[in-house]
Amino acid sequence: MKLDERIHALNMRVAHSAFGKWFRLEGSGARRERVGSLFSTEIRAGLATFFAMAYIISVNATIAGDSGGTCVCNGTADDPVCDANPEYSACLEIVHRDLVTATAAISCLTTFCMGLFANMPIGLAPGMGLNAYFAYQVVGYHGSGSVSFELALTAVFVEGWIFIGLSLLGIRQWLARSIPTSIKLATGAGIGLYLTLIGLYGSAGLGVVTGATSTPVDLSGCDAQYASDPDLCSQHQMTSKTMWLGIFCGGFVTGFLMLYRVKGAIIAGIALVSIISWPRTTPVTYFPYDDAGQSRFDFFKHVVAFHKIEKLLTVQEWNIGSIPGGSGHFWLALVTFLYVDILDCTGTLYSMAKFSGAMDKKTGDFEGSAVAYLVDAGGIVVGSLLGTSPVTAYIESGAGISEGGKTGITAMVTGLCFFVSLFFAPIFASIPPWATGSTLIIVGSMMMSAVTEINWTYFGDAMPAFLTIAIMPFTYSIAYGLIAGIITYIILNTGVWIIDKVSGGRITPENYDKRDGWSWHMAVVEEDDLDSPAERNQIKGFKGFALVFLPPWAGRLLIHKQKRFWEPAQNEVIDARQNSTGNDETVIEVQSESSKETNEKS
Repeated sequence: MKLDERIHALNMRVAHSAFGKWFRLEGSGARRERVGSLFSTEIRAGLATFFAMAYIISVNATIAGDSGGTCVCNGTADDPVCDANPEYSACLEIVHRDLVTATAAISCLTTFCMGLFANMPIGLAPGMGLNAYFAYQVVGYHGSGSVSFELALTAVFVEGWIFIGLSLLGIRQWLARSIPTSIKLATGAGIGLYLTLIGLYGSAGLGVVTGATSTPVDLSGCDAQYASDPDLCSQHQMTSKTMWLGIFCGGFVTGFLMLYRVKGAIIAGIALVSIISWPRTTPVTYFPYDDAGQSRFDFFKHVVAFHKIEKLLTVQEWNIGSIPGGSGHFWLALVTFLYVDILDCTGTLYSMAKFSGAMDKKTGDFEGSAVAYLVDAGGIVVGSLLGTSPVTAYIESGAGISEGGKTGITAMVTGLCFFVSLFFAPIFASIPPWATGSTLIIVGSMMMSAVTEINWTYFGDAMPAFLTIAIMPFTYSIAYGLIAGIITYIILNTGVWIIDKVSGGRITPENYDKRDGWSWHMAVVEEDDLDSPAERNQIKGFKGFALVFLPPWAGRLLIHKQKRFWEPAQNEVIDARQNSTGNDETVIEVQSESSKETNEKS
């Protein structure tokens, strides 16, 4: 029997099994089986997703490790952040290894659960952008921020439980849709610039730029021995060999591979730079003959080893009042984690669900959405106990979906790959920052694509969006960028609305009719999508109120008595019509097959 015939026979056997029916493989006969889903294809797709996401193990450990973790820095006047303190550096090495294990473990758990319970081909891991905000703004470089590492993890822990509540109540979708479109798009682009700046700096990146005395930033690229002195660094600009290695072998090689759509291009670039940096006799080695280099090399020699988390496990601190200057920084961090995660994870889940063909065009919901949100929220809670920043869905899941992944088997295979990576901690812990710096810049460039969708025509949308994008990298803070954008949007557009009402519509700004529509409604379905005039009637009384304010799963369970209440009903429709002024005139009807039968009998 030929290989393709054997694969076909295997696909059919798996599809006809209980396993195939659970994941709704094609040919399984299951309700709503996913057309085109084959067992062999799902395995290949899961591997593609892992190779697209694997860079997060080393990148997250590098970024989050810059916070210092639980290491205590007793700084001096000459070295306030303990850059030259050998004891602190040794502690950082342990924290870095802890984070490699924690990142792989939480990515394994959440991605596998996403596939098993939500049946979605989506990978999860600590979020890019959120990890940088956690490390550099909340905790600060080597603990120099306003909140301790332990309290920051407490904020993440609380955020996870809040997300569990919001997911059960169906409010996450509502919150995501209530944010103005321009701010949503600008948030992704601003985080992209924020990551780019981190990739350009030296601690977690290439070292192309640095702080200066006469200007806010300056061109750098000097070797490590000159980096602490701006004057000396300015005399040795662009002489760093590790920087040029990262730019050419990490940046340009990865760029060319991505141009030709080579799978795993990012991890290939990281691997190339890392392998070149491992020999100890080269000027770009990551294992120099000093105490820190020897410690790294001793761990690296194990190759295959499981590193037990030593310093980051369940270190939450609940004494919020211990924060110098009050607890405002803690609550700001918590709210920012909530806001960014709502935009990031919710948007990614919906876009990946649509890409995989699991989206219901009438309801705007996707199969297993309630479970998917709970998996994400639970991952945030467990991840904080392991010592990581908030977990979120990854856009790199599109790599597996483009390979044909349509079911949760794809995510389960990806999760198993992360499990295997747990036993290669010495390899992932030995990836130098100049190997990941170009990756951050490339990820930032991909996130910047959102600016093309911003409505630059109407200034009331354009200015808040621009400020959101600009303030994030310039203040080194995602939170400040969000605050600036939202406040600007509220002031400008509230003022325009007041003037429009007072003048009776005679005084309006230029291109006012081209502004983005804004809605807080749960779902939007065009009127033409409704099946009949009868379905366009308003549902009045308690039932209508419940369908507007209850989460979709609660409406299916309590009102329609749907047994599989976690899935969208077969003929579930929600109609939200927009009038010409951009305000919503909502008529909502949700009918499952069982409710239609009841109406016909009555």
